[in-house]
Amino acid sequence: MSQYSSDLLRLLDARGYIHQLTDAAALDALATKQVVPGYIGFDPTAPSLHVGSLVQIMLLRRLQQTGHKPIVVMGSGTGKIGDPSFKDEARRLLTTDTIASNVASIKRVFERFLTFGDGPTDAIMVDNAEWLDKLEYIPFLRDIGQHFSINRMLSFDSVKLRLDREQSLSFLEFNYMILQAYDFLELSRRVGCRLQMGGSDQWGNIVNGIELARRVDGTEVYGVTTPLITLADGGKMGKTEKGAVWLNEDALPAYDYWQFWRNTQDADVGRFLRLFTDLPLDEIARLEALQGSEINEAKKVLADAATAMCRGTEAAQAAAETARATFEQGQAGGDLPSIRVPAEGMSIVQANTALGFTASNKEAKRKIEEGAVRVNGEKVQSFEFMVKAGDKVSLGQKKHGLVLAED
Repeated sequence: MSQYSSDLLRLLDARGYIHQLTDAAALDALATKQVVPGYIGFDPTAPSLHVGSLVQIMLLRRLQQTGHKPIVVMGSGTGKIGDPSFKDEARRLLTTDTIASNVASIKRVFERFLTFGDGPTDAIMVDNAEWLDKLEYIPFLRDIGQHFSINRMLSFDSVKLRLDREQSLSFLEFNYMILQAYDFLELSRRVGCRLQMGGSDQWGNIVNGIELARRVDGTEVYGVTTPLITLADGGKMGKTEKGAVWLNEDALPAYDYWQFWRNTQDADVGRFLRLFTDLPLDEIARLEALQGSEINEAKKVLADAATAMCRGTEAAQAAAETARATFEQGQAGGDLPSIRVPAEGMSIVQANTALGFTASNKEAKRKIEEGAVRVNGEKVQSFEFMVKAGDKVSLGQKKHGLVLAED
């Protein structure tokens, strides 16, 4: 039986989202009697978010599912600095135009997960540049800076990590935590925001915001963090041999997104079904109890549900059918990655790199020497082998691509 009374915390607890809470009893009581507006900030460091951000997006979805109001904060302001939390070095500073372009691109994915509108529990999207860009330095130092202790800020794990390693932490980055704290204060004033959520690396920043709101306005606000999502083998969530698993369709084909979830390790299936799908908990319990090869059916359910949520039902069905045709029937499906080649073809070395299977021609040659590369099911032994239109290239058991004729 859950220790919480509110639907919000009961759901977050049951599905494994809660790592830390500030004043759990007060937040639980608040969520039982009123709509709680809660926010998460996303700095636009790239044109797409990746799977590493998906837990945070799902937190906003759970907030809305339990009758509360999600606030998506685009960090055009804080993105000009870069969050130093648990980073080994300073982020490359982005231009204003790049940030604006990234924000426009990132925004699209949230409409898949949240319902936006003007209603009491409809999601809204704001940009912290609206208030951060207008701050005046001296008044900000006087009115806000006085509430921050350098001693305490230096004690946060995210800062200590850099200092203990004798790595530079710029004054610019050091100000990030003050600006994020100010975001919470500003949102509490503008839209009555009472909750900030984030990953466990954001705990110090969230606590700063809670204390600032209390000291400046006397407002009681709260924080929730999620555990760091790692794989059963200790690997980092959202990274593959080919790079980040992007959420935007134009950054990663739906088939590759589906395949990422299909390749989930056995021990992670139940946890990922709880975190990243809306399947009922009793059905998830049944699926994660499957043994042996039967667990593959649970992985397909995970891939279908996660892809449908992020890319749409049609994309998920097409990806599943391509996988079925390719891996179960040995046929070449149309949603696989592909390259176009001239009539004379392309070397198998170049083809592997062009398909994204290998990071370089040197790596492609090594894979050929290892016997890992096949064309139409036959092992390739020569670097000079030419692929032609209609061929199917495979690297190992899970990477397959098609060779098409140039237009």
